[in-house]
Amino acid sequence: MLDPVSLRLFVAVIEEGSIAAAAEREHIAAAAVSRRVSDLEALLGTALLVRSNKGVEPTAAGTDLLIMARRTLQELDGIHVAMRQYSTGVRGHVRVLANISTITQFLPRAIKSFLTAHPDVNIKLNEEISSRITKLVAENAADIGIFTAGVPTHQLELFPYRTDRLVVLIPADHPLARRRSVHFAEMLDYDFVGLRTGSVINMYLTQAASQSNRTVKLGIQVASYDAVCLMVSEGMGLGLLPEGVARPFLRALKLRTLRLDESWAQRQLLLGVRSFEALPEPAKRLLVHLRDTPEANGAADGKGATKP
Repeated sequence: MLDPVSLRLFVAVIEEGSIAAAAEREHIAAAAVSRRVSDLEALLGTALLVRSNKGVEPTAAGTDLLIMARRTLQELDGIHVAMRQYSTGVRGHVRVLANISTITQFLPRAIKSFLTAHPDVNIKLNEEISSRITKLVAENAADIGIFTAGVPTHQLELFPYRTDRLVVLIPADHPLARRRSVHFAEMLDYDFVGLRTGSVINMYLTQAASQSNRTVKLGIQVASYDAVCLMVSEGMGLGLLPEGVARPFLRALKLRTLRLDESWAQRQLLLGVRSFEALPEPAKRLLVHLRDTPEANGAADGKGATKP
């Protein structure tokens, strides 16, 4: 019979990309993890992993099992959470994935107001890039995803969320510092500080440059917006990031922003779920709150945004 512990270890192996990393995450010997996965393969009569010196990848069967295992483990966790409410008072659990733009600009105030009204709900919020968010929500690794429009949505049910605007971040003494706005093509002679591979902003940079038959010079890539700001302040290149994210860093790091005169600088953020009707009640309430609560708008700058 299938063992929930083996399923959980199998999911950890896929998510971490190696048996050793999964073993470290789950605080168990690597040999025990390997044996559990081998026992699963023997029980199911098919190979679940492709093993190499670079790590592991799921086979087609392994990918299907990953989706089903996550769903099963969620249901088992739901039993635990539902029973635990009698001793802890926590009566709901919602898994949310959001990109860093949303987390930085909009979610702190929105989540605080939701939890004030629903103190019996527990929210697990994790940051991911937009293209990964839609895939993980489709695979039932999260209840709600918040991401930038333009990535594959994997047939999710979508709701408009907020809008933000990308601006160009430069040091105060940069040659462009006297300008108020700039076209993207004017910046291609300069290096950029990029975000990690797969980010939507990097996708914008690459696509816009290709339209001018140019390439973007990514002098360095970092994993967070604050790191972009720090690198730009040291003259490592120009930055492209949401206006609400840049504003708190301007004075302290002696930075300036330029308006980007491109249609794609105005971005739509979306809420995505597998099915609204199939969501647990706490997740439904959170999605409606995020979508409809005016105070969630403009959390970064207090000016508000167009309500969807």
